[in-house]
Amino acid sequence: MTAALDGLLGRMTMYRLTLTLLLILTVEALILSVAGLLAFTPAEIGGTLVAAVGGTIIGTRLMALILRLRPHSESSLITGLILFLIMFPSGTGAGLGGILAAGVAAGASKFLLAVRGRHVFNPAATGAVVASLLGVGVAGWWVANAYMLPVVVVGGALLLYRTRKLSMAAVFLVVAVGILLYGLVQNGMMPGAGLQLILTSYPVLFLLGFMMTEPLTLPPLRWQQWLVAAVVGVVVALQPSIGPVFLGPEFALVLGNAVAFALGQRRGVRLSFAGRRQLTPTSTELVFDTERPVRFRAGQYMELDLPHRGADGRGSRRVFSITSPPQRRTAVTFGLRTAEPGSSFKNALLDLPDNARITGTLVGGDFHLPRDPAVPLLLVAGGIGVTPFISQLRDLAERGERRDVVLVYAVRSEQEIAFRDELTGLATRVVLFMPTSGDAPALPGGWILAGAEPTADSLLAVVPDLPRRKVFISGSPSFIGRLRAEVRTAGVSRVRTDAFLGY
Repeated sequence: MTAALDGLLGRMTMYRLTLTLLLILTVEALILSVAGLLAFTPAEIGGTLVAAVGGTIIGTRLMALILRLRPHSESSLITGLILFLIMFPSGTGAGLGGILAAGVAAGASKFLLAVRGRHVFNPAATGAVVASLLGVGVAGWWVANAYMLPVVVVGGALLLYRTRKLSMAAVFLVVAVGILLYGLVQNGMMPGAGLQLILTSYPVLFLLGFMMTEPLTLPPLRWQQWLVAAVVGVVVALQPSIGPVFLGPEFALVLGNAVAFALGQRRGVRLSFAGRRQLTPTSTELVFDTERPVRFRAGQYMELDLPHRGADGRGSRRVFSITSPPQRRTAVTFGLRTAEPGSSFKNALLDLPDNARITGTLVGGDFHLPRDPAVPLLLVAGGIGVTPFISQLRDLAERGERRDVVLVYAVRSEQEIAFRDELTGLATRVVLFMPTSGDAPALPGGWILAGAEPTADSLLAVVPDLPRRKVFISGSPSFIGRLRAEVRTAGVSRVRTDAFLGY
């Protein structure tokens, strides 16, 4: 089931998935209002929708026009719909004007409160905070109601699963729900009734699934995300006030965003394009010189920022796994797939002239090998998913560290084997899975051709001690879902995964 879910979600960008789920919530809200199941009339719901979305589009396009940048339409709609679901609906001119102002502030904040092209604060939360501080509007978080709860739960769960933020969600829920439930029980409410009240009346699930999962405002490391989740959870649950200002969930998220920014890498990495080499007919490795040494751990990624003409809806930032070892301090390399119809970003990246300058805005990721060299490892790569493992294997070679490592490498054809000569030089034990017809291909000494597709049985046949190995899987979401199920069937209890899921 997880493989099918990974395959389905992997075909949608995060923007498209989030927008789809928000549109479903919006349609549901309109239907509930018409049916008289919400406390707001259809006119109030409709007016609030137009004001929130319209204001966000105005703020976004105005700032984009001033700064001569291309606005991101899907992002604007997402922000506007979130505002619609959290701002207190109104049918008056003044009320709708306040919601419109919140939308304008939300759209503008993506440009005004940004560092290196990356906005620091969640735009919808920022718009609600600005409206509250100006006294023109208030966030009512009316999306938290019993009728909309099922869609919020399912939608939030899909977003958390897609972004691999389930552990962050657990921290937030334990902290926020724990504190809220303790307070209700102390006031005489039964635990079951208290939990029901929290889930149907407090916006913890919507805040978590639809707003805290925004990749651009999260810190890069898992423990940092846990810390931010705990901070937001405490503020949401305690509901403090500073003078006359009540710190609602929107203030809690903005505070969490500030903590995330403080934890993240705040200085850009200046990169100078130094060359490229063709890895396979469908993949390339790019080389960049660095002005200053770049600190990272093998297996991490870097977000690249490349403003360019004609940028499409995916924007000017993309994440790529680093293939160079950490010891190579004056240059950094990235491997990427180039066969499919390219985005405007990838086309611009591949067309860079020599010595062209770009910026690395973020180094992050927790896809690390265990520090204990005695732990036996199984690395499973699908296609260009081998890139983080190349960095890790290069790192081991640089440090002269010998480990019990088996690389399971699944490719579509012999021509798609990337880093073939280097893997041979590193004396890596490679188990290759590849469809064949006719004679078996000529492989380097020590390599094993184990079949067309890795399955539990075929993996155990070539790696009998698989259940005692620590397993790492890298590749597309569908590949990861399929292989995770196979290695678990083979007896592996815990699997670490690394997938580029996009924004």
